[in-house]
Amino acid sequence: MTAAGPRRETHRPCAIGVDIGTSGVRALCMDAGFGVVATAHVSFAQLNADRRDPAGWWLATRRVLRELLSTVPAPAVTALAIDGTSGTMIPVDRAGAPLASARLYNDRCEDGRILDDIGAHAPRGSAAHGATSGLAKLIQFSSTPGARFVLHEADWIASRLSGLVGVSDENNALKTGYDPVARAWPDWIAETSANTNLLPDVKAPGEPVGCVSREIAAEFGLAETTVVVAGSTDGCASFLATGADAVGDGVTALGTTLTIKMLSAAPIFAPEYGIYSHRLGDRWLAGGASNTGGNVLSHFFTSADIACLSEDIDPDEPTGLGYYPLLRPGERFPISDPDLPPRLTPRPESDAAYLQGLLEGIAEVEQLAYRRLAELGGPSLASVRSVGGGAGNPAWTRIRERLLGVPFLESASTEAAAGAARLALKGAATAGLAVA
Repeated sequence: MTAAGPRRETHRPCAIGVDIGTSGVRALCMDAGFGVVATAHVSFAQLNADRRDPAGWWLATRRVLRELLSTVPAPAVTALAIDGTSGTMIPVDRAGAPLASARLYNDRCEDGRILDDIGAHAPRGSAAHGATSGLAKLIQFSSTPGARFVLHEADWIASRLSGLVGVSDENNALKTGYDPVARAWPDWIAETSANTNLLPDVKAPGEPVGCVSREIAAEFGLAETTVVVAGSTDGCASFLATGADAVGDGVTALGTTLTIKMLSAAPIFAPEYGIYSHRLGDRWLAGGASNTGGNVLSHFFTSADIACLSEDIDPDEPTGLGYYPLLRPGERFPISDPDLPPRLTPRPESDAAYLQGLLEGIAEVEQLAYRRLAELGGPSLASVRSVGGGAGNPAWTRIRERLLGVPFLESASTEAAAGAARLALKGAATAGLAVA
């Protein structure tokens, strides 16, 4: 467990965001000016916690909150919000006690009857399609004895803080079939084999849910007026953390794969491209993920090789190699073609030139991705913030700047917990609590 980041001895109001990640839990305290007051982190491995066991999530959350509040005056905390991996779900009883191990965000439903059931009733643009969807998990849990709700992990942690069971948020609920345009659970879910009595109430991200329970206030020294705020998914929270907040702002994640998200005035639903939209107030976060990315680079070069060879690249002199970097046939976004072949040849004699060609190829996919979102009804790209390991490569950044032709802005944070903290600040202000 670690505590890091700038700390300020202050009694000024602040808010806490908690990120339930794939390997651990991170908490971040933020002041009204979006400054980071303190952070804390604990891995599930440190606690010997099973990732599928909700007790481990709660143990890690309590541990990071204690660590965080050892450096932040607890009475200064006005609100808390939680984000978690979208689609990690558990059935609970009326009191919120888990009744089974969690199904994780990437657990696939292997029952073809369930997937056919969803396919027969879900609208084409619904995010409930797919073997890892929240709705598939809801159906799998529908016959659990004693179940009162099926909750996402962020919902469940929030319920432990407030004592209020059965509340979710619009972002986590999307893949369970929630209609973010109508802002309601649609009638068609009842036509599937899902038990709709297990669906939680849904609030907008950043909307106050209730105050912390007396037990939680006493355990952590929090004021009983501290608000628990509806949270979000880790992906949406990561976008919010960057500070992107205007229509046309884009965030590119240069990780193992290339992921694109852009703030739009209108929703974009194009399942054939893997594109769907999360609601953020009166605006929409639209995006998709390509099969290209750092996975291709690491297939040919080590991290040390990339750093060294990048110094020999002239990013303003294109190679013209015209690559579409994929490790195997098939692309989902911005081109929808399960048989799209990789283009990785011809390979020049110079390793630096080959690396440059790959970087250019990924950047060209990024350029096409933002253009595709605009073609499907989104805004023109206005700015880009970059996250992920590739964001630190100056040569690649310059190649991308040349192709995209928009300002590249610094990310305020790359921590999902910072996005959750921003939602907590919003909820505190909505509740009329002091945040400045």
